[in-house]
Amino acid sequence: MTRPFRFGVVAPVMTDVSTWRDRVRRIADNGYSTLLMPDVPQWQPAPAPTLAVAAAQTDLRVGTWVYASPLRPPWSTAWEAHSLSVLTEGRFEMGIGTGRPGIEDELRERGLPVAPPRERLAQVRETVAALRDLDGPDVHTPVVMAVRGPKAQALAVEVADTVTFAMLSSDTRAHVAALARDLSAVRDVELALHVPVIGDTVAPFMASARDTDPAALREADSLAILPVDPGAAAEEIQRRREEIGYSYFVFGADFAGVLAPVVARLAGQ
Repeated sequence: MTRPFRFGVVAPVMTDVSTWRDRVRRIADNGYSTLLMPDVPQWQPAPAPTLAVAAAQTDLRVGTWVYASPLRPPWSTAWEAHSLSVLTEGRFEMGIGTGRPGIEDELRERGLPVAPPRERLAQVRETVAALRDLDGPDVHTPVVMAVRGPKAQALAVEVADTVTFAMLSSDTRAHVAALARDLSAVRDVELALHVPVIGDTVAPFMASARDTDPAALREADSLAILPVDPGAAAEEIQRRREEIGYSYFVFGADFAGVLAPVVARLAGQ
């Protein structure tokens, strides 16, 4: 099945709140489907109240991109996610993963246990199970899983509605395509792709992250970069759906205006 395109924007609060609200309204007006919040305490207010504010002023879907499972007890994350589903009347998507690179240092700083990857993955499973219990028969909160290794991919096949691969700069198009084929052969799920680099510009909230050097990404034929020209970007996005199956594309907020023509051309198609 070919899924229609949809587009999300990661828009942390990195300005004053009034400016951020104006940006959220422009994102909605430009035809994006989803407003997303990272789970990084140093960057912004907590995801849940921030998303609730965004959902109250627009018709956008909202979601976490993504909850780090070791930062909260599973029941707490599940309760928060279910509450957002109820309060947004079904417009919330719970993105969750085992944590970004360097999460261990943050856990130590906060006095939290540093669980090994297998336990963090078990926390993801427990969170989704608790969410399904809270949702009951009448609510289904979509789950977006960020995955890397085979165990995370296997869990995503079981519990996720949408999957995004946590990529390194060395991950080639062919490598990611193989991962997508293997996943889709087991279960047909929506594939999401976060593109942090457009042209030679890195999304500001990703500027300190590793694996975002534009030259290295081009050399590796990475999927983490798109052309800045809207026409070329639209063609490349269509190619990625045709060849790999990606239909949900996520950009940083600073690119929302530049890529608005792409969204106008492809959203829902």
